[in-house]
Amino acid sequence: MSDRVLEHRLSPAFPKVRMISESITNMVGFVVLGILFWLDFYFAWPTWAFWILIGLVLFNIVGTIYSLIEPFYFYQSWSYQFNEEYLQLCYGILRKEWVIVPMTKIQSVTTTQGPIMKTYHMRSIKVETMGSSHTIPALEEEVALSLRQTLAKYAKLKEVDEA
Repeated sequence: MSDRVLEHRLSPAFPKVRMISESITNMVGFVVLGILFWLDFYFAWPTWAFWILIGLVLFNIVGTIYSLIEPFYFYQSWSYQFNEEYLQLCYGILRKEWVIVPMTKIQSVTTTQGPIMKTYHMRSIKVETMGSSHTIPALEEEVALSLRQTLAKYAKLKEVDEA
């Protein structure tokens, strides 16, 4: 395949949403480490436990720095395209991956939305086939709902009412 960029991109708000999500995760990690340091002090754990905690703090700091940089590169690397025959995905920072999903193989198309994505009116789409599943991580809500309907129509999926 060529190195051309596919037609559609993720939501421009994706890096911000990803950074907020990662920041919350990192804060929880630092709170847990703070509690472990307090437990180390209170119960006078062996010295090696303190050094393990120091290593975990350094690891968490590196992870925090990475989580502030990675969303921008991730956003730049993601694109997708679809027509009546195929859904094409292209993503990857260090290793570019091209995925072509035939519409005839799609078994279900779902959208998901967490609380942070809901605040920014975004959804992710998950396309499942018999042997795999593929996710488009962040699209504007209207685009995601429209894409879900279009993919379902192209894949000839029937909507199931749960009563």
